[in-house]
Amino acid sequence: MTYIEGFLIPVPAANRDAFEQHARMCAPFFQKHGVTRVVEAWGDDVPDGKVNDLKKSVNAEPGETVVFSWFEYPDKAARDAANASMRADSEMAEMGGKDMPFDGARMIMSGFESIVEAGSSQGTGYIDGYVLPVPAANKESYRAMAAKCAPIFQEYGALRVVEAWGDDTQDGRVTDYNRATLKQPEEEVVYSFVEWPDKATRDAAWGKIMGDDRMKPDGENPFDGKRMMWGGFTPLVDETFG
Repeated sequence: MTYIEGFLIPVPAANRDAFEQHARMCAPFFQKHGVTRVVEAWGDDVPDGKVNDLKKSVNAEPGETVVFSWFEYPDKAARDAANASMRADSEMAEMGGKDMPFDGARMIMSGFESIVEAGSSQGTGYIDGYVLPVPAANKESYRAMAAKCAPIFQEYGALRVVEAWGDDTQDGRVTDYNRATLKQPEEEVVYSFVEWPDKATRDAAWGKIMGDDRMKPDGENPFDGKRMMWGGFTPLVDETFG
């Protein structure tokens, strides 16, 4: 199944256009190294959480917005090969120069293996993004719950649902997914997203989804919902390569 390299990035709101320009400039580089899709989505509806949230995850400062971003690869081997070839490419250093429109030290990135993937990304106009900790022992029960819920999301208008299990979530110097989710030693991080045709469809669907009894877990909830982080995002860049 698809391998996901998932990112969270703090970007000054004033740098939105510069960030989009930078992302578009970099997309051909990533394509050259084997990325099959690049998505950069700008924070539109990113709420504060009681325990943690996506803004805290990147130590967002006043005036900054969270970008939810990911690369897609056909498999982990392709991702690993791409990372190695990117590091060896001199163009990488040029793209990461002093004029970057965001603070790279607070950018979070990790690798995730898809465990549920339903639908098509064609026509995506809005994205719900989630990051959450799940006990490793509950991987199958979580996957089963997510697989049951994905068709319900599609029934209410979602185009695509992806749930990806933490495969390479290393500790970072400043921020990382482990700290952001308050991950416990026995847990792994899940990075997931729902793609919608537009925000209006997403907004209209959520009340119906939350009221649908089919969304209730079969038995005990396999994760701690209090530490789940989420937000709504508008795509700035969405490039798929053949």
